[in-house]
Amino acid sequence: MSDFQPTITGFISPYGDYNLRNTQALGGVSHLWQDFFARALADQPGDGVPESLKFPPVDLDSPVEPTVGSDLLAHIVSQRECNVTDTVVRPPEPLFLPIAEFEMDLADKPAPPFPREEIVAQQKQQDFESGWVRPIVLTAGQPVPEAGPAPQPRPLHLPIAEFEMDLLDKPFPPFSPDELVEQQKQLDFDNGWARPIVLQNLRIAA
Repeated sequence: MSDFQPTITGFISPYGDYNLRNTQALGGVSHLWQDFFARALADQPGDGVPESLKFPPVDLDSPVEPTVGSDLLAHIVSQRECNVTDTVVRPPEPLFLPIAEFEMDLADKPAPPFPREEIVAQQKQQDFESGWVRPIVLTAGQPVPEAGPAPQPRPLHLPIAEFEMDLLDKPFPPFSPDELVEQQKQLDFDNGWARPIVLQNLRIAA
């Protein structure tokens, strides 16, 4: 069944009243926060004065001269006489990385050479594999067929453009007589009229 209970107007029932439950829960949380803040304030120092500067209270009615002032002055003087070193702030210096191609000391050291006995042993092992193991593996135990005659070398004839006329560029087709006459007229016009005028204008402008 539901926790909601019907109540008459004006009557607050403690049973199933979620508003009352929320108030009680929030009240408990508020008490917890109050205790937390109270403990934090109690743990926090009041004035923050270091132990070296905490002097006992001065009795003004005492016939003995108080030494609190002289002690404080001695403390201030000792602090002023401390050796203070200034820290010089410099900009970052450029980083020059060594290059292995130019710095031979950074290159890998050459491997030590093999001794003569090890080289001879390696050559024997290679001859054994090339002359006995490899042929047996490739032929699967079958006899090796005899090799036939190899092709004989023949001279290689390369075409030369100076002697092979077929390799040269084809000649350009000749101009027709009408085109030759028109080109000659244009050349005469340029040499006899346009070119002198342009040269004269350039001389005047210069």
